[in-house]
Amino acid sequence: MRHMAQARMAQSSLSGFPEWLPAGRLVEQHFIDTLRRTFELHGFSGIETRAVEPLSQLTKKGETSKEVYLLSRLQADPNEPAETDPGKQLGLHFDLTVPFTRYVVDNAGTLTFPFKRYQIQKVWRGERPQEGRFREFYQVDIDVVGDGGLPLHYDVEAPLIMHEALCALPVPPVTIHVSNRKVAQGFYQAVGIPDAQLAEVLRAVDKLDKTGPQAVTAELVDTVGTTPEQAAAALRLATIQGTEPQQVSDAVLSALEGAEPTELLLTGLDELTYLIATAGRRRPGAVVADLKIARGLDYYTGTVYESFMAGAHDLGSVCSGGRYDNLASNGRRTFPGVGISIGLSRLLSRVLADGVVEVSRAVPTAVLVAVTDEEHRSQSDAVADALRARGISAETAPTAAKFGKQIRFADKRGIPFVWFPGPEGAADSVKDIRSGEQVEAEAATWTPADPTDLAPRLRARPQTP
Repeated sequence: MRHMAQARMAQSSLSGFPEWLPAGRLVEQHFIDTLRRTFELHGFSGIETRAVEPLSQLTKKGETSKEVYLLSRLQADPNEPAETDPGKQLGLHFDLTVPFTRYVVDNAGTLTFPFKRYQIQKVWRGERPQEGRFREFYQVDIDVVGDGGLPLHYDVEAPLIMHEALCALPVPPVTIHVSNRKVAQGFYQAVGIPDAQLAEVLRAVDKLDKTGPQAVTAELVDTVGTTPEQAAAALRLATIQGTEPQQVSDAVLSALEGAEPTELLLTGLDELTYLIATAGRRRPGAVVADLKIARGLDYYTGTVYESFMAGAHDLGSVCSGGRYDNLASNGRRTFPGVGISIGLSRLLSRVLADGVVEVSRAVPTAVLVAVTDEEHRSQSDAVADALRARGISAETAPTAAKFGKQIRFADKRGIPFVWFPGPEGAADSVKDIRSGEQVEAEAATWTPADPTDLAPRLRARPQTP
């Protein structure tokens, strides 16, 4: 539609910091509101954490220092030595999980566990901007955190709630791919990969979709230091997918090719098969086991998730997360959690670029109240006030131009109705400028025949085969 042209990102020379035009922002707000409603239906409470954290807190989870935007004061005394203590240096948060775990520890004395929260907030990363990757973007997280322990059923709940939320958006279908770090780590141990190399192997395998099996094999052998046989075993594991628990379990054990399964591997398989069996019963088709999913971040300890949107596999994962048992702790108590998050701006950029969503209009206004002449502008203002008092978005025409010009102004903005105050006590009338139908109306009682005209409408654009 005409207004989708306005949904693209505004032109800017500052790369990586998106600024949507009005229709794009309208889509973004619709997505946020829809996600929030879904999360609240499942009992999640909304929170917002501060934008900055000590650098020491931000870098707790591994190789992230290059992504952090550090803060400095423009008016700082140039004669003072630069602050180098990571505990005192401040940086903008680059995700919401690390700030959230700090929030949990800070407020553990007042929170009720398990604590279920959602968070929709901007984050900042100093990475190279490219399609679907920004330096400033909205992230949407849900997490469940326990005190000392967290039942495994929350590993199922998190992806199913996120899948339900995504299905409520006008986007192509999304499938959540799941694995378990215990399966991968236990498998690698079983084929003789030293514990010191496990994290590096996980990070290498996590690149499989991006770089391909040959590049991953080369990295495992030449950089990480595995044997070619160990690299081949890691790739055998990574090719396993499925939705049938027993088939997945059998395939993993078969991939050992005679090696003895470790206790860690068997524990992880139990957790993974429980997840896909339960998810398959509750929400068929939402979740698939995919053993190449590793997640490169160090703090994941069990279940991990990545999600892919139909027709946009090149975009990579639009939704990811997992279980972290050791990230949040105050030294006396540990708060294990599981969560999953959407890179909302990443998803939105593809939806807008591909024209996946149709927007009925780019402004909230339902009625433009025409102005006969400037002497009677107060009459038009009174009509607009009366409509707004009843929850109908209305604005008064900017000038008392000829009615034809005022109608064209409304049409250009996508406003569906133009209101004409009656002259000298005559009845008012309202015109649907799309159909041309014009009827008498009173501001105290009028409402459009189609209630959906009261606000901009979004719908998924029909896709051609």
